[in-house]
Parts: sequence; structure tokens; C-alpha cells
Amino acid sequence: MLGLLPLRAEDLKLHTVVIDAGHGGKDSGAVSKDKKSYEKTFTLSIATMLSEKIKEAFPEVKVIMTRSTDKFVELRDRANIANKAGANLFISIHINSAYSTSPNGYSVHILGKSSNKNRDLFAYNMDVVKRENSVVLLEDDYTTKYQGFDPSDEKSYIFMTLMQNAYLEQSLLVASVISEKLKGGPIKADRGIWQNPFLVLWATAMPAVLVELGFISNANDLAALKQESKREQIAQRLFEAFKDYKEIYDGSLEVQQQESVPAAEPEKQESVQVAAVRYGTQIFASSRIIDASDPSFMGYKPEVINIGSLNKYIIGIFESEEEARKANAAIKQKYPGSFMVKLTPEGATRFK
Repeated sequence: MLGLLPLRAEDLKLHTVVIDAGHGGKDSGAVSKDKKSYEKTFTLSIATMLSEKIKEAFPEVKVIMTRSTDKFVELRDRANIANKAGANLFISIHINSAYSTSPNGYSVHILGKSSNKNRDLFAYNMDVVKRENSVVLLEDDYTTKYQGFDPSDEKSYIFMTLMQNAYLEQSLLVASVISEKLKGGPIKADRGIWQNPFLVLWATAMPAVLVELGFISNANDLAALKQESKREQIAQRLFEAFKDYKEIYDGSLEVQQQESVPAAEPEKQESVQVAAVRYGTQIFASSRIIDASDPSFMGYKPEVINIGSLNKYIIGIFESEEEARKANAAIKQKYPGSFMVKLTPEGATRFK
């Protein structure tokens, strides 16, 4: 019964964040037109500044960087670092680039289909996606490591659109806070929030965002990025976003704890819960309806909870929490990004 022991409140708060400085080592990332500035240098600088700010303000939070020096780190290893640490949040920092010198500004990306329901996922923004994912070509035996994934083949992206969406809501919230905080900063133009199939986001089992902090191919953005004071301002805005998200994250747990306090008459409360409360595992969420026979369910018959435009897909449902936890152990082997939820007439709430 060890898995059913109550956790301390501090154990449920946002306790670990992983900051991923994009590219590094033999992978320079995007390069400026004059060949003198590299994406890997800017991302490491900003990531380091952000890390220090979080450590100073929140000593109780464990801050992990996927790289703290100019070294090459495989995409799957970046995600594995976060997964093994049991991180609550993954922030991947990048700098954008384009063939033209006119595009500029920042954007925030989460995993998924295109943000525009009328837009073909593979017809828009795919040059950025392919460029970021092409890092796998520098890795040994990448086709085996990434299950035959080919960054140049659009068909390879289809399998990424359903999984990891278990964290869609939280990732979107993080992206929204970051996007808002970056407004008015050194990188002026706001290019919005996007849903795109980035490998590094797909492999993480937690809320995750990828931030493109300006275009190295744009003169104005590059001028800002080359100044340490401007990079510090960008890091400060990212820190403010982290602080706001942590407050929301921790606050939501306090609300859940208050709601779970037993009533004065436990016997009557228990008799109601048997009929009204169930437990299960949310495997992912999607804005579209997915047929129960879809192979992504691997034979499970999901129950669908609709929250606005989002559909939560839940399997392994039992009235007994203990039975649901046993089922969850097997489900997580197939769906690493899944998590347990408490089902009530009001909806599905995540819990430990």
C-alpha cells in the first residue's frame, strides 16, 4: 500500500524545472549571415541566466540544465534528463532563422497539430520544425533510437500528433504566460503561440514548451541578442513567466487539497463517493474526436471527458483507487506521459 500513502504538500508543488539550451557542440544551430554568431551561444547564455535567477529566488526548486557548457546533447537525452528527474516543467530555449532577413520576433511552441484548424500541419512552419528536428542526423543510429523517424519526411510527424497531449492544457498555460511576459522586451515582434511536432517536446513526460527568442537572420533581433544586457532582460522576462506559472501551479494544488478534505460525517460521505467518484489514467487530450477503434488506444476502450474544445481520453477506470493505481502501473509502460485522474460529476482532476 506504499503507493497510497499521502504526500506532503511541498512534494506536490512545482519542485523541479529543466532548462534546455538548444543545440551545442558540433551542432551550432542557426548561424548569422556573417557567420560570426551562433544559436548555441545565445541559447546557453540565456538559459544560464534564467537558471541562476530561479535558483536565487526559489532555493527549494531544483533547477537542471541539459547542458551548462558548449557540448552536444542528443534530443532524446535532453528529454530523458527531464523524465528521470521527475520534472514538473521543461523549457527549451532556441533562436529562430529564415532565408529572408525580414522575419523577426519571438514565438512559443507546444507539441501538437497546427494552432489553426484550417491549416495543414505540414504546410506551415515546417521549415522551422524540420530544422530543429534535423539535429538527430548528427546522432549515431538515429533511425533506431527514434523508431525510424526521418526529419525530412512529413509522414514521420503523424505519429507525434496524438501522444504527449496529456500535458496539452498545462503546456498551453505555460506558453501563454511566457508569451505575455516577453511582450515589450528586447525582441519586439510577437509571433504568437504555435502547436508543432518538435521531437524534444514529444519525448518529455511533463508540461513542455520551446521558445524561439528572435531571429538570428534579422539585423535588429541579432543586434539585441549580441548584447549581454539584452539577453539578461530576456532571461528576466522568462523568469517572471516561471514565477507566475509556479504560483498558478502551486495554487491549484492547494485548491484540490481543500476540496479533498473529508466531510464531518465520513460514513455518509463514503456512501456518496462509491457512486460518484472513480479513478483512472488520462493518456492524452486532443481538440478533435478520436474514434475508440483508433490504434493509438492500443486496444483500450477510452472514456472521453469534454472540457470546452478539449477532449480528455481516460482508460483504466475503477471505483477503487487501489485498482486504478495497479492499472496505471501497466498503462504507463505504454503511455509514459500519462497520469492518474480523479473522476467526479464535475470532470477529471489530476492527482498523485
